[in-house]
Amino acid sequence: MSDDAAPWLIVGLGNPGPEYAGNRHNIGFMVADLLADRIRGKFKAHKARAQVVEGRFGPPGPAGSRVVLAKPMTYMNLSGGPVTALRDFYKVPLERIVAVHDELDIDYPTLRLKLGGGDNGHNGLKSMTKSMGPDYHRVRCGIGRPPGRMQVADFVLKDFSSTERKELDWFVDRAADAVESLVCDGLERAQSTYNS
Repeated sequence: MSDDAAPWLIVGLGNPGPEYAGNRHNIGFMVADLLADRIRGKFKAHKARAQVVEGRFGPPGPAGSRVVLAKPMTYMNLSGGPVTALRDFYKVPLERIVAVHDELDIDYPTLRLKLGGGDNGHNGLKSMTKSMGPDYHRVRCGIGRPPGRMQVADFVLKDFSSTERKELDWFVDRAADAVESLVCDGLERAQSTYNS
């Protein structure tokens, strides 16, 4: 199968379970859920310990780009296992894998797209990089740094504040637009539009 025929694998990073649903760490899941709504898909359990939806971005019919949206159902720090299993199952080249994740070093609500790089202490990326190497795309959703002396782990596992929630729908929507642009228009065009 040529790389052109291979789908894109869009991985929203987060933790499974209702107690984590509104956490800053789960913005990847929020973006994946919105993208599934846009392609009118429903997440289904996959043997790779993930929930997946298959569909297309872009124009309807075969002209659209094939995508597999995935939410690993392991905890964040074990995301690499399910992503690698999905990569192998769908035969996705590494440069067609996109991780959507929260990013401490970028202010809320700012986006940055890039290819490759370090994990910046993010356990989901650390696990993916350990399993596959670093050369996959990232859609980095800025959540900013914890206030005062709050521990990073406590901060990322807290829900967005009431002030942040006023912009959250807009932010998730913009991140979903950025993912679609990355797949349909390429990294450089997506960066010039969405990297603020």
